[in-house]
Amino acid sequence: MKSSKPIIALDMPTSEEPLNNNQKRYLEICDEKLGFVPNVLQAYAWNSSKFDGFTNMYNDLMLAPSGLTKLEREMIAVVVSSANGCYYCLAAHGAAVRELSEDPKLGEQMLMNYRTAKLTLKQRAALDFAYKLTLNPNEIDEPDRQKLRDAGWVDREIWDIAAVASFFNMSNRMSGAIDNRPNDEYHSMAR
Repeated sequence: MKSSKPIIALDMPTSEEPLNNNQKRYLEICDEKLGFVPNVLQAYAWNSSKFDGFTNMYNDLMLAPSGLTKLEREMIAVVVSSANGCYYCLAAHGAAVRELSEDPKLGEQMLMNYRTAKLTLKQRAALDFAYKLTLNPNEIDEPDRQKLRDAGWVDREIWDIAAVASFFNMSNRMSGAIDNRPNDEYHSMAR
Protein backbone atom coordinates (compact mmCIF):
# COMPACT_ATOMS: atom_id res chain seq x y z
CA MET A 1 0.00 0.00 0.00
CA LYS A 2 2.73 2.50 0.89
CA SER A 3 4.22 4.29 -2.09
CA SER A 4 7.91 3.69 -2.75
CA LYS A 5 8.46 7.33 -3.71
CA PRO A 6 7.93 10.26 -1.35
CA ILE A 7 4.36 11.54 -1.43
CA ILE A 8 5.14 14.84 0.29
CA ALA A 9 8.17 17.11 0.59
CA LEU A 10 8.36 16.75 4.39
CA ASP A 11 10.03 13.88 6.23
CA MET A 12 7.43 13.12 8.87
CA PRO A 13 7.95 10.67 11.76
CA THR A 14 6.38 7.28 11.12
CA SER A 15 5.75 6.29 14.69
CA GLU A 16 4.62 9.48 16.41
CA GLU A 17 1.05 8.22 16.66
CA PRO A 18 0.60 5.12 14.48
CA LEU A 19 -2.69 4.31 12.80
CA ASN A 20 -5.02 1.97 14.66
CA ASN A 21 -6.60 -1.11 13.10
CA ASN A 22 -9.75 0.74 12.00
CA GLN A 23 -7.68 3.38 10.25
CA LYS A 24 -5.54 0.73 8.56
CA ARG A 25 -8.75 -0.97 7.41
CA TYR A 26 -9.95 2.37 6.01
CA LEU A 27 -6.83 2.49 3.83
CA GLU A 28 -7.34 -1.13 2.77
CA ILE A 29 -10.93 -0.36 1.72
CA CYS A 30 -9.69 2.61 -0.34
CA ASP A 31 -7.15 0.33 -2.01
CA GLU A 32 -9.84 -2.28 -2.74
CA LYS A 33 -12.33 0.28 -4.14
CA LEU A 34 -9.93 2.50 -6.08
CA GLY A 35 -7.03 0.19 -6.75
CA PHE A 36 -4.71 2.52 -4.83
CA VAL A 37 -4.52 4.52 -1.62
CA PRO A 38 -4.90 8.24 -2.29
CA ASN A 39 -1.70 10.09 -1.47
CA VAL A 40 -3.65 12.62 0.59
CA LEU A 41 -4.54 9.84 3.01
CA GLN A 42 -0.98 8.58 3.11
CA ALA A 43 0.15 12.12 3.85
CA TYR A 44 -1.96 12.14 7.03
CA ALA A 45 -1.12 8.55 8.01
CA TRP A 46 1.88 9.57 10.12
CA ASN A 47 -0.44 10.68 12.92
CA SER A 48 -3.60 8.86 13.99
CA SER A 49 -5.34 11.96 15.37
CA LYS A 50 -4.63 14.07 12.29
CA PHE A 51 -5.72 11.20 10.03
CA ASP A 52 -9.03 10.96 11.91
CA GLY A 53 -9.54 14.71 11.82
CA PHE A 54 -9.06 14.84 8.06
CA THR A 55 -11.04 11.71 7.17
CA ASN A 56 -13.91 12.44 9.55
CA MET A 57 -14.39 15.94 8.16
CA TYR A 58 -14.03 14.75 4.55
CA ASN A 59 -16.53 11.91 5.04
CA ASP A 60 -19.02 14.19 6.76
CA LEU A 61 -18.85 16.89 4.09
CA MET A 62 -18.66 14.69 1.02
CA LEU A 63 -20.70 11.60 1.95
CA ALA A 64 -23.24 12.53 4.63
CA PRO A 65 -26.84 13.31 3.72
CA SER A 66 -27.18 16.77 2.18
CA GLY A 67 -29.31 18.71 -0.26
CA LEU A 68 -26.18 18.80 -2.41
CA THR A 69 -25.52 15.79 -4.60
CA LYS A 70 -22.16 14.04 -4.48
CA LEU A 71 -21.46 15.49 -7.93
CA GLU A 72 -22.27 19.03 -6.78
CA ARG A 73 -19.93 18.64 -3.81
CA GLU A 74 -17.17 17.40 -6.12
CA MET A 75 -17.83 20.31 -8.48
CA ILE A 76 -17.35 22.71 -5.56
CA ALA A 77 -14.09 20.95 -4.69
CA VAL A 78 -12.84 21.40 -8.25
CA VAL A 79 -13.89 25.05 -8.56
CA VAL A 80 -12.17 25.91 -5.27
CA SER A 81 -9.09 23.93 -6.29
CA SER A 82 -9.03 25.62 -9.68
CA ALA A 83 -9.14 29.05 -8.05
CA ASN A 84 -6.29 27.98 -5.76
CA GLY A 85 -4.29 26.13 -8.43
CA CYS A 86 -4.14 22.97 -6.30
CA TYR A 87 -2.61 20.27 -8.50
CA TYR A 88 -3.53 17.41 -6.17
CA CYS A 89 -7.19 18.28 -5.80
CA LEU A 90 -7.64 19.20 -9.45
CA ALA A 91 -6.40 15.76 -10.48
CA ALA A 92 -8.30 13.82 -7.79
CA HIS A 93 -11.60 15.69 -7.78
CA GLY A 94 -11.54 16.36 -11.51
CA ALA A 95 -11.50 12.56 -11.90
CA ALA A 96 -14.44 12.32 -9.50
CA VAL A 97 -16.46 14.87 -11.52
CA ARG A 98 -15.70 12.95 -14.73
CA GLU A 99 -16.76 9.69 -13.11
CA LEU A 100 -19.90 10.90 -11.34
CA SER A 101 -21.15 12.94 -14.30
CA GLU A 102 -20.07 10.34 -16.87
CA ASP A 103 -18.93 13.39 -18.83
CA PRO A 104 -15.18 13.92 -19.31
CA LYS A 105 -15.88 17.31 -20.89
CA LEU A 106 -17.64 18.54 -17.75
CA GLY A 107 -14.66 17.46 -15.68
CA GLU A 108 -12.33 19.47 -17.89
CA GLN A 109 -14.62 22.50 -17.85
CA MET A 110 -14.71 22.45 -14.06
CA LEU A 111 -10.90 22.41 -14.02
CA MET A 112 -10.38 25.20 -16.54
CA ASN A 113 -13.41 27.50 -16.28
CA TYR A 114 -16.64 26.27 -14.73
CA ARG A 115 -18.50 29.16 -16.37
CA THR A 116 -18.21 27.38 -19.75
CA ALA A 117 -20.14 24.34 -18.52
CA LYS A 118 -23.84 23.68 -19.00
CA LEU A 119 -25.00 23.98 -15.41
CA THR A 120 -28.34 24.57 -13.80
CA LEU A 121 -28.85 28.07 -12.42
CA LYS A 122 -28.82 26.51 -8.96
CA GLN A 123 -25.44 24.83 -9.55
CA ARG A 124 -23.98 27.98 -11.08
CA ALA A 125 -25.03 30.00 -8.04
CA ALA A 126 -23.36 27.50 -5.70
CA LEU A 127 -20.14 27.50 -7.72
CA ASP A 128 -20.09 31.31 -7.99
CA PHE A 129 -20.46 31.49 -4.19
CA ALA A 130 -17.68 28.92 -3.62
CA TYR A 131 -15.40 30.77 -6.03
CA LYS A 132 -15.99 34.12 -4.34
CA LEU A 133 -15.59 32.56 -0.90
CA THR A 134 -12.22 31.22 -2.04
CA LEU A 135 -10.82 34.37 -3.58
CA ASN A 136 -12.56 37.11 -1.58
CA PRO A 137 -13.95 35.67 1.66
CA ASN A 138 -14.03 39.10 3.27
CA GLU A 139 -16.52 40.25 0.62
CA ILE A 140 -19.17 37.60 1.33
CA ASP A 141 -22.30 39.26 2.68
CA GLU A 142 -26.06 38.86 2.79
CA PRO A 143 -26.67 39.55 -0.92
CA ASP A 144 -24.39 36.58 -1.73
CA ARG A 145 -26.42 34.29 0.51
CA GLN A 146 -29.63 35.70 -0.93
CA LYS A 147 -28.47 34.85 -4.47
CA LEU A 148 -28.18 31.25 -3.32
CA ARG A 149 -31.67 31.34 -1.80
CA ASP A 150 -33.07 32.92 -4.97
CA ALA A 151 -31.50 30.08 -6.98
CA GLY A 152 -33.30 27.52 -4.80
CA TRP A 153 -30.83 26.67 -2.04
CA VAL A 154 -32.08 26.64 1.55
CA ASP A 155 -29.97 27.83 4.46
CA ARG A 156 -28.98 24.29 5.51
CA GLU A 157 -27.63 23.69 2.00
CA ILE A 158 -25.85 27.06 2.00
CA TRP A 159 -24.06 25.85 5.14
CA ASP A 160 -22.97 22.73 3.22
CA ILE A 161 -21.78 24.76 0.21
CA ALA A 162 -19.71 26.97 2.51
CA ALA A 163 -18.37 24.00 4.50
CA VAL A 164 -17.28 22.07 1.40
CA ALA A 165 -15.64 25.17 -0.08
CA SER A 166 -13.91 25.95 3.23
CA PHE A 167 -12.63 22.40 3.67
CA PHE A 168 -11.10 22.36 0.21
CA ASN A 169 -9.49 25.75 0.76
CA MET A 170 -7.78 24.23 3.81
CA SER A 171 -6.91 21.04 1.96
CA ASN A 172 -5.54 22.97 -1.03
CA ARG A 173 -3.30 25.00 1.21
CA MET A 174 -1.98 21.91 3.00
CA SER A 175 -1.34 20.14 -0.31
CA GLY A 176 0.62 23.13 -1.54
CA ALA A 177 2.55 23.55 1.69
CA ILE A 178 3.69 19.92 1.81
CA ASP A 179 3.88 19.41 -1.98
CA ASN A 180 1.42 16.52 -1.91
CA ARG A 181 1.26 15.09 -5.43
CA PRO A 182 -1.73 13.24 -6.88
CA ASN A 183 -1.57 9.54 -7.57
CA ASP A 184 -0.78 8.86 -11.23
CA GLU A 185 -3.98 6.82 -11.51
CA TYR A 186 -6.16 9.92 -11.24
CA HIS A 187 -4.99 11.23 -14.60
CA SER A 188 -6.50 8.38 -16.59
CA MET A 189 -9.68 7.81 -14.59
CA ALA A 190 -13.11 8.22 -16.25
CA ARG A 191 -11.80 9.43 -19.59
